[in-house]
Amino acid sequence: MSKTPLLIFNSKGIYCKQADVYIDAWKPVDKCIVTHGHADHSRWGHKQYITHTNNVPIIKHRLGEIIVTGKNWGETFTINGVTFSLHPAGHIVASSQVRVEYKGEVWVFTGDFKTENDGIAEPFELVKCNTFITECTFGLPAFTWTPQAEVFKDINNWWAANQAEHKTSVLFGYSLGKAQRLLKHLDPSIGKIYTHGAIENMTDVLRSNYQFHETTRITRDTKKEELLGNIVLAPPSAHGGTWIRKMVPYVTANASGWMTFRGARRRRAIDRGFVLSDHSDWDGLLSTVKETGCEKVIATHGYTEIFSRYLREEMGLDARTEKTQYEEEGSESSKKEAEEDV
Repeated sequence: MSKTPLLIFNSKGIYCKQADVYIDAWKPVDKCIVTHGHADHSRWGHKQYITHTNNVPIIKHRLGEIIVTGKNWGETFTINGVTFSLHPAGHIVASSQVRVEYKGEVWVFTGDFKTENDGIAEPFELVKCNTFITECTFGLPAFTWTPQAEVFKDINNWWAANQAEHKTSVLFGYSLGKAQRLLKHLDPSIGKIYTHGAIENMTDVLRSNYQFHETTRITRDTKKEELLGNIVLAPPSAHGGTWIRKMVPYVTANASGWMTFRGARRRRAIDRGFVLSDHSDWDGLLSTVKETGCEKVIATHGYTEIFSRYLREEMGLDARTEKTQYEEEGSESSKKEAEEDV
């Protein structure tokens, strides 16, 4: 008789029956370990939350009054004989992998992860395991990231060129994670950095634990003359709305892994696309799987079928997929665009 897996997937999320604990549950549960603050992984309605200490203010900001316990990196805590610990995922600030050990068997759930050190998120830590549960948002060979130093050089050069033409640079990135990464690497010697309210609010929450350049919130009183030649960080949802009219004349750009494909930029009516992702590329995914030393892999979201098939056929691993409700905003439509462009 085969034993019950240490972690199982059910209608509420990823469940450890022995400890009666969920990880990144997508429906309300009694106790949930949360890997990071993005809305698809940190849902409202759990009775108790466990997460990294630096993620506590993030999820409180997003979810309101919740009962939450913060843990440090590598700090072990045991529930009914099962030992848990959190390890940096490198995805965004305060993002974790969850290591789960019971009777000598080790599982690791990555949540979302990035192997490149971006200079703001805690760097990814490789964790050895028997079973590895991984995302594969960009699990296609076509996704190969340029080193971020080159990307940020291009972004700052783009800003400087727009400034020479007396235009406002509007750069889109998600309000948690991407926006702070952009902010960290923008060159303030070029001009002032302005922010959309959603980005400013989240950045304010993070300033107690992380260092960022000075920013100026855009308000109703901000004049478009103040913005000329400077840069504005805004969430993608701000594009096409009345808010952006204040920026005229402006040039737009989006920083995303989906900018790999020309159709993604065209369909969004974006002037410039910078390929910059908070997820691992194809090589990063493969090298991480190999270096964990795992025998089994479960692919949870992204190009799961393609990625798991490659692991089985080319690497000889026991790899399968599981359906979840984890999905980066806009990624379903972006995936369709990517497949059309491949």
